[in-house]
Amino acid sequence: MTVARIPQTIATDIGATADQVRSAIGLLDGGATVPFIARYRKEVTGGLDDTQLRRLEERLGYLRELEARRAAIAGSITEQGKMTDVLAGAIAKAETKAELEDIYLPYKPKRRTKAMIARENGLQGLVDAILANRAADPVALAARFLTEAVPDAKTALEGARDIVAEGLAEDASLLGRLRDHMKRVARLAARVVAGKEAEGAKFSDYFAHSEPWVGAPSHRVLAMLRGRNEGVLALDLEVDADAARGDSPCERACGAALDAGSRGPGDAWLREAASWAWRVKLRTSLTLDLMAEMRERAEAEAIRVFARNLKDLLLAAPAGGKATMGLDPGIRTGVKVAVVDATGKVLDTDTVYPFQPKNDLRGAQVALARLIGKHGVKLISIGNGTASRETEKMVADILAVLPGEKPVKVIVSEAGASVYSASELAAKEFPGLDVSLRGAVSIARRLQDPLAELVKIEPKAIGVGQYQHDVDQHRLGKSLEAVVEDAVNAVGVDLNTASAPLLARVSGVGPGLAEAIVAHRDANGPFGSRKELLKVARLGPKVFEQAAGFLRVTGGKEPLDASSVHPEAYDLARRIVAASGRDLRSVMADPSVLRRVEPREFVDERFGLPTVKDILAELEKPGRDPRPSFKTATFADGVNDIKDLKPGMLLEGTVTNVAAFGAFVDVGVHQDGLVHVSQLADSFVKDPHAVVKAGDVVKVRVVEVDVARKRIGLTMKSGSAEAREAVRDRGPAAPKSKPVVQSAPAPNTAFADALKAKFGR
Repeated sequence: MTVARIPQTIATDIGATADQVRSAIGLLDGGATVPFIARYRKEVTGGLDDTQLRRLEERLGYLRELEARRAAIAGSITEQGKMTDVLAGAIAKAETKAELEDIYLPYKPKRRTKAMIARENGLQGLVDAILANRAADPVALAARFLTEAVPDAKTALEGARDIVAEGLAEDASLLGRLRDHMKRVARLAARVVAGKEAEGAKFSDYFAHSEPWVGAPSHRVLAMLRGRNEGVLALDLEVDADAARGDSPCERACGAALDAGSRGPGDAWLREAASWAWRVKLRTSLTLDLMAEMRERAEAEAIRVFARNLKDLLLAAPAGGKATMGLDPGIRTGVKVAVVDATGKVLDTDTVYPFQPKNDLRGAQVALARLIGKHGVKLISIGNGTASRETEKMVADILAVLPGEKPVKVIVSEAGASVYSASELAAKEFPGLDVSLRGAVSIARRLQDPLAELVKIEPKAIGVGQYQHDVDQHRLGKSLEAVVEDAVNAVGVDLNTASAPLLARVSGVGPGLAEAIVAHRDANGPFGSRKELLKVARLGPKVFEQAAGFLRVTGGKEPLDASSVHPEAYDLARRIVAASGRDLRSVMADPSVLRRVEPREFVDERFGLPTVKDILAELEKPGRDPRPSFKTATFADGVNDIKDLKPGMLLEGTVTNVAAFGAFVDVGVHQDGLVHVSQLADSFVKDPHAVVKAGDVVKVRVVEVDVARKRIGLTMKSGSAEAREAVRDRGPAAPKSKPVVQSAPAPNTAFADALKAKFGR
C-alpha cells in the first residue's frame, strides 16, 4: 500500500468511491468538521453521511500512521545498507502494522541476544554445517567448534539452536502462516488461580472456561481480562492441544521452514530445534500478539456499543420548556429538591426528610405541595437511585390529593449527576448552591432537555456502556466526544439560550469560543441574527462557516436564522420561496405551496440537488427537532424491589442500555433486568439495536429472578403482544396497572451468559 492507495482502501471499507473519499479527506484536512461536511457539503462528498465520515476519519488516521511507519522502516533498513528489491516490495505490500513489524524484526535494533552471543562464539558455522550436511551427526560436527567459551558439544548445540530459533522468529512469512493458523484454531482458556475461588466468586463462570479465540464476544473477553487483572483468573491460548509433542501443525510448519523433512541426523536435530523454537519463543510471542488483538477487538466492540447507547440517550425525547421539580432521592441524607423554570433557571431549592431516621413524611409532602403550587410545576423529575421508588410513591400520594391539573411525574436516570454536582463547571454555574442540591437541578433539567444537560457531564460518567473502565480510555473518550458532537449538531442549538458547554459542541466552536459567545451575549444582549456572531472576539469567517448552520436565532430579523438553512444558501432559499409566489414568512407558516416547486429547476454550479431538497424540507418544517415525542414508562404499583418480582409478571419499563447480547430494562426495582437477544422478538434478531434503543418504553414479562445474585431475566416474545406493540409504535405509555401474573415461561438458559456481563462483576 502507498499513500496514493489510502482513498481506495477507505472507500472499500465504508462503501463509497475513491473520489468521494478524496473529497472528504480534502475537507477534513482543510479544517471542516464531520457534522458540517455531512450536512452542508453533500455535493462535494457525494452524500457521505456522518457514520461513513466518522469511519473515514478513523481509518484515515490509522492508514496515515501505517504509512509513516512504513517510511520509517524503509529508511532504517536502507541506512543499514540491507535494502533489496524483494524487501522493498514486501514492505510496500504490507497492509497492516503487524505485517510491517514482522518484516522489520530481523533488522530492528535489539539488545544483545543469546543468538548474538552464539554467533560471536563462532557457532553460526555450526548451524551452516548442519544445514549443509544433514547426514552428519550434529554432535560430531559440534566438536569442531569447541573453544574456551564453548567447552563442550552440548553448549555448542544449544548456541546453534538459539541461532536457528532466532531465524525462525524473524521469518515474516512463517510468522504470518502461524498467526493465521492460530486465529483459526486457538481457544481462549481461563482457569481459576488456586486459592482465589471465594475471593473471585463473581468470576465463577470462568473458573474452567474455554471457547474459540475467533468468536469470543466482547463482554466475555473483557470479563476474563478483568478477572486476570484482579488476580483471580489465569488466561492462555490453547493451540492444537491434542497434538503429540513435535507433531503439531505449528511445529511441523517451523520444521518445514528449515526444510527438515528427511531422515538424516541433521534433519532430526533441526526438527527438534524447530519444535523448541515454537514452544519457547514463537508460541509465546504470537500468543501475546493474539491476546492484544483480541483485547483490541473486544474494546472496539464495547466502545461501539457505548457510543450507540450514548447517542440514543442524548437524542431522547425532551419533555420541553415547562416548570420542573427535580428530586434527588436519599434516605438518611434526605431528598434534595430543586425547582427550575421553563428555561432551566433555578427558582427554589429545599431538602426534605420523609424517610429514616427523621421519618417526616407529612412535612415532606407539605413542602413539596407548597413548591408545586408556588411555581406552577408541570413536571416532576425523580432520580432513579436509592429510594427512588419510595420517593415516587410519596409524590404519587401528593398528586392524588392535589386539585386541578396535576404535574406529570417521571423517573429519570441520574447517572453522572453526582459527577456534575462536584465539577468545576457546576461550581461556576451555581456558586452559591450546595453541592448536594446541584444534582437535583441537573435531574430536573435532564427531563426538560436531556441533550442540553448531559453535554455538561463527561460522557464516560453517563454509564451506558459495558466495561467502560476496562477499555482504552483515549479511544473511548474520542469516540464518545464524536457522538456528542454529532448529536448536538443534529438537533441544533439556540444561540441565545444555550450554555457554554452546549455551544462548545457546535461544529467549529470549542470551549474557548463558546465562553466568548456567552460573554458577548451577557455584555450586549441576545443575538439579533447569525451574522452578529462575527462580532464575537476571535470568531472569524472559517468558524462562522462551520458553525452558523447549527445555531438558531428565533424571532430575529432574518426568518431563515431560525432554520438549519446555512447562510451561504439564503439566496437559494429565497429563490425557491419566490417561485412559490409567497413571501418567506408566509411560506414558513404554510409550506404547502412548496409542493408545486420542482427542485431540479434550482440546481446550479454551486448547489446541487441534495442541497435544494434539504432546503425544501427545512422550509416545510423550519427548525424541526429530530428527536421523538416525549413519553415515559409507568411502573407497576407494589413492585418496588427485586423481591417483589415473580415469574410471569407483565411490566412496563424503560430501556437503559443495549448490548450485543440484549437489552437492559429498568422496571422500577433498582436493578435492571435483561432481555436477552433471543428474547427480543419471535423472529431471529442479529442486532438488538434494530429492535430497541436506549430510552424506549417497552412491556416485558418476567422470566427469571435470582435475588441473591441480583439478576432479572425478561422477555418481549409472545405471548406478550403488548411488548411487541410497545416497540413497534413507540406510542404513549400504557395506563398504570397492577402486575399481571400469568403462568411462568420455561427458564431460558441463554440468559445466564449475558446476565453475568451486566451483574456478575
